[in-house]
Amino acid sequence: MAVPARRTSKTRKRLRRTHYKITAPGMSACPNCGEFRKSHHVCSSCGFYGDKEVVKVK
Repeated sequence: MAVPARRTSKTRKRLRRTHYKITAPGMSACPNCGEFRKSHHVCSSCGFYGDKEVVKVK
């Protein structure tokens, strides 16, 4: 059986996992109201997608 000869140190384990990071979603300003929204999504504050109103917002 494959058994590790030595215990993996904390440093070596953490160095291996350095690229596991949380990334922020791509945000862009809404062309209609200027609020930040996720790219390629309907604006939650005004309901517009591009220059068309898709959702009625109260």
